Amino acid sequence: MRHLGIDYGSSKVGLALSDEMGMMGFPNSVVTNSPRLIEDLCALISREQVRAVVIGDSRTLAGGHNPIAKSAVMLGKQITERTNVPVYFENEVFTSAEAHRAPEKEVKTRAPKARANVDASAAALILTSYLTRQNRR
Repeated sequence: MRHLGIDYGSSKVGLALSDEMGMMGFPNSVVTNSPRLIEDLCALISREQVRAVVIGDSRTLAGGHNPIAKSAVMLGKQITERTNVPVYFENEVFTSAEAHRAPEKEVKTRAPKARANVDASAAALILTSYLTRQNRR
């Protein structure tokens, strides 16, 4: 079963897709958070035959929701309403920071494309974390 992982941000949204077995997430793309976001996500869900969506649960270090969390929850509700695909939330603390880490060679070059892929990599980390927990059960 294919899953879609989402690292939701106010300007950019990182996307990741799982393998067909639902074992691991892989960076897919970064899209602009625009009024077309929900349509674009619904098209991706249909095209890739996604059966579940995992959105990063954005919280402060103290455990409370940060300002972006309300918008992410609304996005999840819209996805479910439009596609009938279940949406789950996975803690995303430190995923962007972890995604910024790169092999030494990449750190030296820091190409713009590598920086742009951080959000997709964060989405893959969120998705893989969720899948790992589910597959242990």
